[in-house]
Amino acid sequence: MFKKVLVANRGEIALRIISACQEMGVKTVAVYSEPDVHSLHVRFADEGVCIGPAKSSESYLNIPAILSAAEITGADALHPGYGFLAENSHFAEVSEACRVRFIGPSPKAIRMMGDKALARATMSKAKVPVLPGSDGAVDGVERAESIAKTIGFPVILKAAAGGGGKGMRIVEKEVDVGKAFFAAQKESMAAFGSDEIYIEKFLVNPRHIEIQLMADRMGTTVHLGERECSIQRRHQKLLEEAPSPVVPEKLRDKMGKVAVQAAQAVDYEGAGTVEFLLDEDDRFYFMEMNTRIQVEHPVTEMVTGMDLVKDQIRVAAGEPLGYRQKDIVVRGASIECRINAEDPVTFTPSPGTIHAFHVPGGPGVRVDTAAHAECVVNPYYDSLIAKIVVHGRDRPEAIARMRRCLHLTVIEGVKTTIPLHLRILDDPDFRAGRYSTRFLEHLV
Repeated sequence: MFKKVLVANRGEIALRIISACQEMGVKTVAVYSEPDVHSLHVRFADEGVCIGPAKSSESYLNIPAILSAAEITGADALHPGYGFLAENSHFAEVSEACRVRFIGPSPKAIRMMGDKALARATMSKAKVPVLPGSDGAVDGVERAESIAKTIGFPVILKAAAGGGGKGMRIVEKEVDVGKAFFAAQKESMAAFGSDEIYIEKFLVNPRHIEIQLMADRMGTTVHLGERECSIQRRHQKLLEEAPSPVVPEKLRDKMGKVAVQAAQAVDYEGAGTVEFLLDEDDRFYFMEMNTRIQVEHPVTEMVTGMDLVKDQIRVAAGEPLGYRQKDIVVRGASIECRINAEDPVTFTPSPGTIHAFHVPGGPGVRVDTAAHAECVVNPYYDSLIAKIVVHGRDRPEAIARMRRCLHLTVIEGVKTTIPLHLRILDDPDFRAGRYSTRFLEHLV
């Protein structure tokens, strides 16, 4: 087992990793930007190293600074969390070259799944169902128009190096392909440093279902069921639940086996998530693979009783997974609400100082947060304040428990998305499980 893990992140996920390490008897190092000097992840780690100013490119994305922090503190491993450098294959390569174990999959697997066009081609070769679309990146507008006509409108243009909704454009008519293509290229270049675009058939009312995976280096790969992630805005998730209200056990098993097949095709190791689009006829298609721990991993932990972060660390240290597919049992239902510092109507960011902060407790309640009274929500980073997660014997109890928790949550000084979450939970279609990725368009 590792002696000391550097946590290359901030906020609630940094605290989550530090907590797992403490329970395993592993020392931790927090890295932080200048505005984060008083953050909880710095306070609760065994050591802290400032790696730069507020700007992410000069701190949390500064690979030399992070690895220098690992060297001077004697860290023998680093955990990237999610976001920032978590899916950066170069970071993983340099870490290993510096003899600091990267807690995650191999650089090769990250690279293959990070290039969305390559990932699509790899999955197609592995007999994983993919949507009709281009074979790799599209070279020019004329080729894009030709492919779009062949597969039929609507289509979606996607950044090959992308994720998080950036570099995406939905096109419903041939005349709009050129404009959308150049717009997607421009946004992709700004966000990812690459203007490569690929095309897929666009499903009008799909559900976003993802399968959690865990794999060790001995060849054992298991899935831990699905998460329903269809409640989202501009491809950014707001609320997740496990299991999905529309995925029966037979379909869950089928999707899980396909997800395992996808992971094994790239010799995957550690925690990962295969994301699928599910149509109204229960046909599912590969969308992408996230080669890291997910923001919404707590809902899977709540229904399975597993600790995915500890498993990540153990697997990275070379230990066997210690369980098989037959050992994974999904019990009850779990819901996660992401509470962001945003206006609940306009989604305008609401940075500032939190003057009062109280989170709920009670049976089946978990709150992952790095916030506290008088802490500052900085405008430089993601606006996530807390993840409120509940577990119930069934979905109705989980919904009732989440409503109670949201009403008991006190966050004063900044606007939050709590009113929006309450509206979602009270919506008849949500309660009945009748929703798709376009749910918020009709609610708002």
